Formats: sequence, structure tokens, C-alpha cells
Amino acid sequence: MIKKYRKKVPIQAEQFDGSTEMINRYNIRTNTVYKLDPEDESFNETVPYQIETLEGWIELRLNYWIAEGVSGEHWAIADDIFKKTYVEVEK
Repeated sequence: MIKKYRKKVPIQAEQFDGSTEMINRYNIRTNTVYKLDPEDESFNETVPYQIETLEGWIELRLNYWIAEGVSGEHWAIADDIFKKTYVEVEK
């Protein structure tokens, strides 16, 4: 049977702006090249930003949100998904 669930604890998050400060704070990789075809350089793809998560390195884009979990782990959330999923907690 499918049941509904909600998160128990609030998260901390900030919107990624590409600044050097954020790149350094979150240890973000820049300009990573994926070799889609090792024999043909024209098939390579450059990803501007990546952030390390519990599942490994994932793509991070400008205006994505960087969320922090209860154990200090980070993950990226697309802006439209973030706005549908989270609301700011009043102080």
C-alpha cells in the first residue's frame, strides 16, 4: 500500500551563483570534460560545475540549490524542483 510521507527535519540550502566563494566552500569541480568518445574529441562534453554527493559527483548548474543534510552531506536540486518541494522556514 502506498502511503504519504514528509521530511522530518528542515534542511539548509543556498542558491548556487557560480562565485569563487561558493566553489571553494563546497569544493565544486569546474570545467570537467567527459570523453563520450575517446577517439573523437568533438564528442566530448564539458560540464561547467560538479558537486560531490553521497552518490558521487553530479552536475551542478547556475541557480540550482545546494542542500545540506543532517550529516553535512550536500546535493544539488534544480530551481524549479526546489521551489515545488521546499518552503522557507520562518525564523
